[in-house]
Amino acid sequence: MTYGWAILIVLVAVGALAYFGVLSPEKFLPSKCTLQAGIACLDHKATSSQIVVVIQNSLGFDLDSISVVSADDTHDCGPSSSPASLVNGARGTYTLTCNNALTASKFNGVLNVSYRVVDTQLTHKNQGTIVTRVE
Repeated sequence: MTYGWAILIVLVAVGALAYFGVLSPEKFLPSKCTLQAGIACLDHKATSSQIVVVIQNSLGFDLDSISVVSADDTHDCGPSSSPASLVNGARGTYTLTCNNALTASKFNGVLNVSYRVVDTQLTHKNQGTIVTRVE
């Protein structure tokens, strides 16, 4: 009988913690922004209406016609094409305006960066992921 009461108290305590969001796994998942090699996602931030990413060109050559788009199942954010060009080693801040408001506490989506190499005039696409807390 004593063990039954102890188990009941533990279950009530765990239930209260889960109800008030203390045990929510979304709070413990890390934020990250990753792209394929050559283009680095240095920093990122999400608000209810936009996503801001800072990207650095580490490919070894100059880029132009840069476009950044992010999407998940219900939101389409972007495109942003300013700054339109990045020399080798330069970084740019891209602000993606979302069509639908980001209402969840976390945003988990795909980050697509398309660009053209200045020397060869060939267009490439770089795809990565972005997981961040909505501030």
